[in-house]
Formats: sequence, C-alpha cells, structure tokens
Amino acid sequence: MKYAVSHRTIYEYSDDVRNSLGLAHVAPRPVVWQQIASHTVTIEPGPNDVSHERDAFGNVVTYFHVTSPHTRLVVDARTDVTVEAPRYDGAALELPWELARPLQHPDAPGAWSAAEFAVASPKAEHVADAHAYAAASLTPGRPIGEAATDLMHRIKADFDYDKTATTVTSSVAEVFRTRAGVCQDFAHLALACLRSHGIAARYVSGYLATQPPPGRERIVGADASHAWLAVWLPGSDEWLAIDPTNDQWANDRYVTVAWGRDYGDVSPVKGIIFTTAKRSTLRVSVDVAPAS
Repeated sequence: MKYAVSHRTIYEYSDDVRNSLGLAHVAPRPVVWQQIASHTVTIEPGPNDVSHERDAFGNVVTYFHVTSPHTRLVVDARTDVTVEAPRYDGAALELPWELARPLQHPDAPGAWSAAEFAVASPKAEHVADAHAYAAASLTPGRPIGEAATDLMHRIKADFDYDKTATTVTSSVAEVFRTRAGVCQDFAHLALACLRSHGIAARYVSGYLATQPPPGRERIVGADASHAWLAVWLPGSDEWLAIDPTNDQWANDRYVTVAWGRDYGDVSPVKGIIFTTAKRSTLRVSVDVAPAS
C-alpha cells in the first residue's frame, strides 16, 4: 500500500519563547517491508540550526534550535511511503520461546543486537504482575510465534481501551490496577511481560491507517500516532510485530517510524524551552491517506 502521511504538531504559548530546542522522531524508517519515496520536515518559525541524524537505534531523528521569539511552534512532517505486510521465517516462529532470550543464549545469531531489548526500561519495568501474567502464555517449549500471539490475544481480552484511564506518564503497575489504557500502555505492558522472562522485544511507534465504516468517507486528520511492539525471533534478524490494541500482527496498514526500548526513546516531538509563559497548549494532527 502507498500512503501520503502528514504529522503536524503545534505548540502555542501564553508568552514569548526565547529559545526552543527539540528532537523529533517523525521520519518513517526505510526497512525491508517499507520504502520511503520522499520525506520533509518543516519547522516554523525557521530554526537557526537543524540536522537529521541517526540515533542509537538507527531511527532518523531531527534536531532543531529556534532562537527567534515566538508564541507558536509548528513541526510539520510529510512522507510518501509504500508498505508491505512483513514476512517471517516459519521455522523461526516455531522455535521455543526459551531461545528468544539473548542474555541466556549470547552466541545465537542476532543475540548481540537483541540483548538491549531484553532488560527493563523506565516505562516497561519488570513488575511482578507482568511476570505472572505472561507465564500463562509462556508454557515450557511453546513456539515463540504462538506464545507472543497468545499474549497479544489475552491483553486485548483482559484490558479495556480507555483514553481517560492513563496518561503519558502512567506505569505498567498502574495499567494492571486499572485494567485499561491506550496503545502506548498496552505496548509497555506486553514488553514488561516478555522481558521479565528474558525475551527480547522492542517498542515500535508509527501510524495505523484507519478504515472508515462502509459507505462513509475518510475524515482527514482522524488518524493518530500508534504504538505496538516487535518480538525477537531467535537465531535471526527478524522481529514479529504484534499489536495488542487491535489484536493482530502488523500488516500493510502499519507505517513504522521508530523503535526503541520504550516510548521515552522515540516520542514524536520533545525538547526544552526557555520562557516565562504560564500556559501552553499542544495540538497534534495525523493523516494517513491512501495514495495512488
């Protein structure tokens, strides 16, 4: 599928911002199943310094520094991208989940690069509830593809999607208490479940193209940033991308932007401002439109 992706972030302040330093993860990754035809990032007011680099995880990150006084900052990213459904090695999916633990099997092919995704991270802590919850899916010798998919099914069944239940700072422990959250929470929950048993899994941010009800037109700007996770398939460089929020493997409707240990590594836009403003507002508009 070909998509024209627009991601527009607008900050407004009650007083002048004298300096604004930012980092943006808004450029989809070029990977085997995803080809980038074009990508642009426009920042208003124009930055005095801007660069596009690779971070430690290989994601494209835009750094910018705006020094002209402003009460409004806009980061506007646009991408033309072609996405295919990822394909996986059937034999790797059938290997026991115990082999997907790179710290226990450091000599396995690909283990060196997967190891950092097998330990706890700030937003995916190894809480006892997560370890116990995952145990029902991780029965001895169960194939990693089957075990990860079962965990995905159970999270969808046992946790409610509720935008009011959590915030961007909510922890895995809080999600267990409320049994509710959003895509970011469910990705962190699944990461904590898997990593607490030593399995390597990474947080993935991106977009999911929505499908309007039959007979209804697409609403421009109705899409949103999305989050899912990918589980390391032992002995390979492949990662099984699963989405607990929608109870499905990632397919050609998923546009991958960045991956890391958790949301903190790949948040779309973050930074530091110097201002005396007492109030600010944030508006984000995302559109993923099919393209010919």
